[in-house]
Parts: sequence; structure tokens; C-alpha cells
Amino acid sequence: MQQAHVFIEGRVQGVGFRHFAKVNAEEVGVFGWIKNLPDGRVEAVFAGPLDHIREMVNRCEDGPGASRVDNIDVTVEETDEEYKEFEVRYH
Repeated sequence: MQQAHVFIEGRVQGVGFRHFAKVNAEEVGVFGWIKNLPDGRVEAVFAGPLDHIREMVNRCEDGPGASRVDNIDVTVEETDEEYKEFEVRYH
């Protein structure tokens, strides 16, 4: 399985970005997680078929209405980890 390790910069905290990502991940069919980072960025892992991962990254470029995405850093990698859902992490 492939996964993308993603760091999203801009106005992405306090604007519903994690909830937006969870709803969209379930819609697109990717698994993994998302969390806020202390430096103001959002970190996520999107796992699944590569075309689903690409769709998820494209949706994150737009983000929810109140957000502003300045940059997305994406690293695609192979993984043996199997995610069963897409979760919002709070730590």
C-alpha cells in the first residue's frame, strides 16, 4: 500500500481543517490520520490507492472556506502499516 506523508502550511488551524479532511478522506476512500502541529502547520498521512491520495491532496489544496493553504509538502512512500479508518489525532 502507498501512503503520502503531508505537511500543510498556511491558515490551517482553528478553521475546521481536520474535520474537513476527515469528511473528505471518508468520501475519497483514504485512510490514515491528521493532527495540528505546535508550529501552526497540519500533519497528515493519507493511505490508499495513489489516485485516491492525489484526490485527497487536491482537496486539501482548497481546504475549508475559512482556511488559506500556502504550501503542501507531500512525500509518497510505501508502507506496510494498515489503517482501518481516517482519524483526527489530538496529541
